[in-house]
Amino acid sequence: MAKHKFRHLTEHLADHEEKFRWSRIIARNAPDTTTAPTIMAHQPIYPEINRYFHIVESDLQLTNGATLSAKQFTDDNGVQINDFSIVYPNGYVNLFINAVMQEGGIYAVTPSSLLLNANHATIFRGTPIIIESIGFFTTRM
Repeated sequence: MAKHKFRHLTEHLADHEEKFRWSRIIARNAPDTTTAPTIMAHQPIYPEINRYFHIVESDLQLTNGATLSAKQFTDDNGVQINDFSIVYPNGYVNLFINAVMQEGGIYAVTPSSLLLNANHATIFRGTPIIIESIGFFTTRM
């Protein structure tokens, strides 16, 4: 009898799967990760972590993409910045929009700006955007 109840439950869930389809975010222009970092034996590795914060002041339409200047962001201390600290190739950058990590191919970060690829989305006023830049060094910065 337990098997019968379970089968009925799974059939019922399968009938409703179509109701919960999310549109797929398409990652384009994914960063090239073919260059391997240099590894030095018997040396400690020190991470450098920088976070940058911005609250969207008015709805941001991404129909044609968007570029946000680094000068629109503040650091962990609330101080306005001029440039993002980006470490390449021994580091990486994460983008969070409304506390959700974004796929790497939908954005690019340069020292001077955040570039968001074109799609049919809107980032609404009041939405937090956070850039997290992590680099790895063999000496303390």
